[in-house]
Amino acid sequence: MKNFFRNKLVSVVRKDHDTLEIHGILDDDIYSLQIDCSVSMSCMEILSIQGKWNRWTTPECPRAKKVLKEAVGFIIEEGIEEKIHKIIGRRGCRHFANLLIECCLTAKKSVLFAKWEDAKKKDALLTFDDFKIADDLKTASREVDKNIGEKTVLNNNAPKKLSKKEYVFTKDGDLLSKDTVIDLHVHTFPASPCSSAPVDALIEEAKRIGLTGICLTDHNYVWSLDKIEDLRQKHGFLVLRGNEITTTQGDVLVFGYYRDIKGIISLEELRKEVIKSKGIMITAHPFRGFLVVGADQLGLTVEKGAQRQMFKFVDAVEVLNGKVTEKENSFALEVAQRLSLSVTGGSDAHEVYEVGQYATRFTHKINNEEDLVSAFKNSSFSPVKFREQIKEH
Repeated sequence: MKNFFRNKLVSVVRKDHDTLEIHGILDDDIYSLQIDCSVSMSCMEILSIQGKWNRWTTPECPRAKKVLKEAVGFIIEEGIEEKIHKIIGRRGCRHFANLLIECCLTAKKSVLFAKWEDAKKKDALLTFDDFKIADDLKTASREVDKNIGEKTVLNNNAPKKLSKKEYVFTKDGDLLSKDTVIDLHVHTFPASPCSSAPVDALIEEAKRIGLTGICLTDHNYVWSLDKIEDLRQKHGFLVLRGNEITTTQGDVLVFGYYRDIKGIISLEELRKEVIKSKGIMITAHPFRGFLVVGADQLGLTVEKGAQRQMFKFVDAVEVLNGKVTEKENSFALEVAQRLSLSVTGGSDAHEVYEVGQYATRFTHKINNEEDLVSAFKNSSFSPVKFREQIKEH
């Protein structure tokens, strides 16, 4: 029987008074890599870094170790995530980038904890929560002082402006409805261990760029209805539940079905249960890894791809997915068209900045999960390259 696993682990040791040694591991069915780095506690500078690949898919993966070295000298401060994605992720490897960000976050938390330990020497009754509140106030005060010359008012909840953010356009410039575009495939941390996106930050970014809503589709994880309602009220935004379930024939996005499945389930069994609950099944990134071996070696054609048993048990096919290549997305679309199956889009976001890369446009307004399932069954919908379109306009 196939075993499925995905692990991300970061550990930290205080080497001396001013140095942290951090070890990070990212390991799943496809990739296995690690990072060892040292960080100065006084100035939050990355002093040294080394990456190692244990398992990879292409020869380009190990070459990213050279780019990773460029992180030496980075200061772990506001904006470090964007800097790492831009330099390490784009020029080297996004897996190294994601893991390095986790190492940086761990370093920040460790330094805060160390400061608390030092502060307790003067006040043995000082709790960590009280210390953290005081530290946050000091940070906010410094930010106000820094920006006072520009008459800047701190408001961490204020969304950044984006031109025409309330609209979505086609490539031909046609205006689409502003009330019907949903990212159907996003992952949050810690519900999905492979994600680095806190749910609140992810929702706020979705609001900022003008999406109507998002579906939380964490791996084999069911969000409680109460928690979803709390998120909706807190952010004033449409948040819906889904689930990316691991089956014997691949990953499937499920909506309107709320059984908490752990491990791997057969596709046939899942289909029977989803039908009983009147839910919907969408095959996620059905040809991920298509280029790892190559079409010639697999002898894979659209006709053969359409013969996969999976397509007999799903209602739609995800043909725009942010974690696969354009060729793999295009191949999925050709197969879906050959089988006359409906098609969807979703970012498969594991980072905040990825949400909305791809999404799905519906012709009917959606207010809740029942509306979503009904729209899948009774209205037309289509995948859209959301971020690309809003950037063009």
